[in-house]
Amino acid sequence: MRPSRISVAALLPAALLFGVLAVLPLLVDPFRVPLFGKYLSFAFVAIGVVLIWGYCGILSLGQGIFFGIGAYALAMFLKLEASAPELPDFMVWSSVEQLPLWWEPFHSLTVTLAAILVFPALVSFPLSYLIFRKRVSGVYFAILTLALALTLTVMIIGSQGETGGANGITDFSTLKGLDVASDEARARWYYFQLVLLAVAAGCVAWLVHARFGKVLIAIRDREDRVRFSGYDTALYKAFTFAVASVLASVGGAMFVLFTGLITPQLVGAVASVEMVIFAAFGGRMSVLGAIAAAFLVGWLKSTLSETFPELWLFFLGGLFLVVTAVMPQGLAGIVAALRARLAGRGV
Repeated sequence: MRPSRISVAALLPAALLFGVLAVLPLLVDPFRVPLFGKYLSFAFVAIGVVLIWGYCGILSLGQGIFFGIGAYALAMFLKLEASAPELPDFMVWSSVEQLPLWWEPFHSLTVTLAAILVFPALVSFPLSYLIFRKRVSGVYFAILTLALALTLTVMIIGSQGETGGANGITDFSTLKGLDVASDEARARWYYFQLVLLAVAAGCVAWLVHARFGKVLIAIRDREDRVRFSGYDTALYKAFTFAVASVLASVGGAMFVLFTGLITPQLVGAVASVEMVIFAAFGGRMSVLGAIAAAFLVGWLKSTLSETFPELWLFFLGGLFLVVTAVMPQGLAGIVAALRARLAGRGV
């Protein structure tokens, strides 16, 4: 895959966006920084949705599954560290007398990182490849992923003694001895996440500007022709879906660092649909738009939930309708139109 050249002018929006995100923590009260970090944790999922939906035409309503994998993996490690040498408190309350066998590997940070970065791909790639080989796509794939997300949510809630049930996993303060709960620590983690997000966005941008990205667009528009040309379209789609699943998992792990908890609601249908809306609002084919949208929608959600706690879901639905009917290209389309108008005026 030979990437096309990206001009300096094309990099200016990225520099501007990440510059603003880097300066924001310096302008607000420290207690707002974890909220900013939480918003950006969803940006990892959003750029993955841009890759699979915007470029490849795969609409997944189950990205919360992989978000939950990363989040629960890190939460388990943090919980074991916080409660050592005792059992986690929710297990004690549920009369669990011995640590479940599948929790044991999460005493190791190496295994935990592998669970975040490798396990989602090991799950998503073979499963999606088999599905795509059967030529299941479109609304059928969306419904299938939505059903899997709902199933996983029910399983987590029904396993109170092993997963914390509906209450989830919470109450941890260190990662290998490093503070994760203080304002200073969360500010440091914020900038770590910002660098990680820039790397992830750069990798996705490289993929979509390379020949690989051109093949994805061709698959999205006319998969039958691409298949007749000799390409294994199922392999391309499965690989793309695996990349998006890993990005979602990383986002879930970062979410835990900033919020100090993970609950099954973040694995389910509502959260998964919300993750798709981030990409739609930012622009289906815009990596930077997805990042900006994740931050802006998260900020609006926090603001509205503080003022109108019962109206957030109506706002979410209304936002989806507005994006679909009025601004199908999202924020990226608005920015592109403004740039074209200014260029026409010679500004």
